Amino acid sequence: MVVIGAGPGGLAVAAALGERGLEALVIDAAPRVGSSWRGHYDRLHLHTPRRWSGLPGLPIPRRFGRWVARDDVVAYLEQYSAHHRLRLRLGTRATRVVRGEADSRLVVELEDGTRIGAEHVVVATGYNHTPVDPGWPGQDAFGGDLVFARDYRNGRPYAGRDVLVVGSGNTGMEIATDLAEHGATRVWLSVRTAPHILPRSRMGWPAQATGILVRRLPPRLVDRVAGVLAVVQEPDLTDRGLPKPTTGLYSEVLRGRVPVQDVGIVRAVRQGAVQPVAAVERLEGPDVVLADGTRIAPDAVVVATGYTAGLEGLVGELDVLNARGLPVVHGAHEAPGTPGLWFTGFTNTISGMLRELRIDAQRIARQIEAQRKELSRAGASSRG
Repeated sequence: MVVIGAGPGGLAVAAALGERGLEALVIDAAPRVGSSWRGHYDRLHLHTPRRWSGLPGLPIPRRFGRWVARDDVVAYLEQYSAHHRLRLRLGTRATRVVRGEADSRLVVELEDGTRIGAEHVVVATGYNHTPVDPGWPGQDAFGGDLVFARDYRNGRPYAGRDVLVVGSGNTGMEIATDLAEHGATRVWLSVRTAPHILPRSRMGWPAQATGILVRRLPPRLVDRVAGVLAVVQEPDLTDRGLPKPTTGLYSEVLRGRVPVQDVGIVRAVRQGAVQPVAAVERLEGPDVVLADGTRIAPDAVVVATGYTAGLEGLVGELDVLNARGLPVVHGAHEAPGTPGLWFTGFTNTISGMLRELRIDAQRIARQIEAQRKELSRAGASSRG
């Protein structure tokens, strides 16, 4: 069995398989586990409580606090891998998964030319894999610094500078807040679609708890309930240039846009430290031209316009991706037409990504174990 990806999803699947006596080889292009977490910006914390964010077989240590910091997530993943004695092959990229020959259902091709046959392959390379390049007109000739969110660490290099952050998801909002707190002279936040903004917790009740309760309810019902709660839960920043969204909260989640967790952006906008502006239309020399015709001249632009899963090269030949480049199935369901191929970590959820990865891992492991037992019984019956 092969697991592609040594992040939380891949490690969780390998551990869940190991608990059932099934060893998996975990492959990752990075030299260490949790590479995507290592590359996130410094101020990042989990938006889900520690006790609901642990992976199968090992809870996150209490000493990391309720909202676990980035570096502590990395430390936990290292501890997790060692605790479960996972078999790792790091520093080698899996380039393609193809259907196998007689001796294996699938073959994983590696960048170094190695071909590994496997009855089961779990793809866990992550939802946020490849940054989306907005491709604005004039982008290549922009006179200032252009930085993708993946390469942003903290706001210290931008102190005393004017910065435009493009993207109104959690990443863009946190980076804008971080820039303001590190002394950027002006911070503009370019917003194309107004997001739902929720407190990370309210009177001790985490937003994740509500997400867990409503995730299986009809989206229209959740939208109506969320609309009523928005009166007290969601801030009205219309007078600051950030109107309330007009679309339903759960409907937006189904389109891939999870609510923003407020970890400082509301205060920053209200205080004028972060100024919402219109979407970016094009770049002209030192200027950025916005959709409403406004021109601004930032010293730097931080691009936080999202990610793609980047699965086309890996499994694109197997006809298992939808129009958005995401797997058509995940969790306990094998890919249609490709027995033995599984996916985890490619859904946006309001019930907590790490929680869903834990559930997916346990379901995948149970299904693989059941298949192995069925084959064993069939073999014993044929011999009898």
